[in-house]
Amino acid sequence: MLIRSRRGFEIPESQVTPEALVLNRRALVGAGAALLPSVAFAPGALAQSATASPPLPAAQRNPRYVAGRDITSEREATTYNNFYEFGSSKGIARDAARMPLRPWTIKVEGMVGKPREFAIDELIGLMPLEERVLRLRCVEGWSMVVPWTGFPLAELVKLVEPASSARFIAFQTAAIPSVMPGLRQTWYPWPHTEGCTVAEAMNDMSFLAVGNYGKPLQGSNGAPIRVLFPWKYGFKSGKSIVRITFTDRQPATYWNTIQPSEYGFWANVNPQVAHPRWSQATERVLGTGERVPTQLFNGYGEFVADLYTNMQRERLWA
Repeated sequence: MLIRSRRGFEIPESQVTPEALVLNRRALVGAGAALLPSVAFAPGALAQSATASPPLPAAQRNPRYVAGRDITSEREATTYNNFYEFGSSKGIARDAARMPLRPWTIKVEGMVGKPREFAIDELIGLMPLEERVLRLRCVEGWSMVVPWTGFPLAELVKLVEPASSARFIAFQTAAIPSVMPGLRQTWYPWPHTEGCTVAEAMNDMSFLAVGNYGKPLQGSNGAPIRVLFPWKYGFKSGKSIVRITFTDRQPATYWNTIQPSEYGFWANVNPQVAHPRWSQATERVLGTGERVPTQLFNGYGEFVADLYTNMQRERLWA
């Protein structure tokens, strides 16, 4: 397949109004926000309010996953973020720091034998915490390496005992109008929903993160709990999760609903399959600006490629 580099007159994703918004008259106000530079906050400067997360238990680093490059600075990783509930620029960290993180519950429902609603600290106490240093590759063409604290998604799946007919899982992000100004943009399909298959969830690489850099997650990174699929583009990793639903139908997901021609359900990283408006062959490393080659499955193919055997007819790449 032809790999196309972006030309001078082309612009990055964050500056382009999605087609679905153009067709909606309400989208004409405030659409097309520009990509903003990283905000110069010191690590820890965005401390949450009295409803913040308590310190996490100690977690040992899992040596199985090696990022192959330096860890991104905490300042960069916590202040350069996509979180449309707080706005369409990258500089949402201050607004996100106002999100109340306690009390927080995650409801697990749908086609499961043991539906349950967990208080976040109860769930953390039930799970085998570990640290993983993982690459994150954004569909926009930038990447970072972060030490995440959390637990395999498979541990939660096993706890609720999904029905054999359940094939998919939907992850719903919190919608808190009092602190999330982006929710006023009613042309977006709120609440933000992402999804995966149960088979993907049972793969050891699928991870529910509750912290990074040895601390509880900040709001900008999806506090107090987010899902990570490191072999997929970052938009698949739903933040600030409040509901997890098991179903026999592929869930409608946020970006796929907004622009299905550009953002698929599977969204596995592939440097040879260009986004309709730019190449995915290389990525910009956050913090250094270095451009490096993008790897198939973001470099995690040995762990996940077998999930997609005999699925050649599916659109596996975003």
